[in-house]
Amino acid sequence: MQAYKEEFIRFMVRSGVLTFGDFTAKSGRKTPYFVNTGNYKTGEQIAKLGEFYASCIEEHVKGGYDALFGPAYKGIPLCVTAASALYNNHGVNTNYCFNRKEEKDHGEGGSIVGYKLKDGDRVLIVEDVVTAGTAVRETMPILKGAADVQVAGLIISVDRMEKGQGDKSAVQEIYENYGVKTYPLVTVREIIEVLYNNPVDGVVYIDDETKARMEAYLEQYGI
Repeated sequence: MQAYKEEFIRFMVRSGVLTFGDFTAKSGRKTPYFVNTGNYKTGEQIAKLGEFYASCIEEHVKGGYDALFGPAYKGIPLCVTAASALYNNHGVNTNYCFNRKEEKDHGEGGSIVGYKLKDGDRVLIVEDVVTAGTAVRETMPILKGAADVQVAGLIISVDRMEKGQGDKSAVQEIYENYGVKTYPLVTVREIIEVLYNNPVDGVVYIDDETKARMEAYLEQYGI
């Protein structure tokens, strides 16, 4: 396992982004753990987050893209901080853009803010978590509506490794439907591996009981 992965898992816990308990996911599933990137709230956290995303991008798609795209709303700060970290930490000066939820009808108009996408561009989508693939299905028409772009990949914080709309995982469905590969910073299996009976700042977040609940959830919804 890459060193940044273990560091990222502990970072999510310390930031209150990765939590354990009883939750309902966007898909409606009752889940024993939850990842909420909306809980990042300081300059230090967002800067570090960008570094983790940049490490993942450099590992998997180094040089294979022309722009980062962040779907509104959570993808917006993610693509901005990733672009900044790529420049500051890796010397890569990439373009970035994101969408408005509402199309602007004055000035230049349109729904894309930042870099103006053009035909043939390879776009890397920067997102938080994929559960059932809903956000990606909403994003593809936005990108294709802007220009005849190729999607070079999808970068996400956590792959929950769950079934999407059918019997395949959301990640597998995204690849089958759109030919887009997903590159997670970490998977739920890696989270269990790193945190099971291993304390973070003196607290064990995944004990025997929590691990059993996560395994039962994966048994039901996992792939």
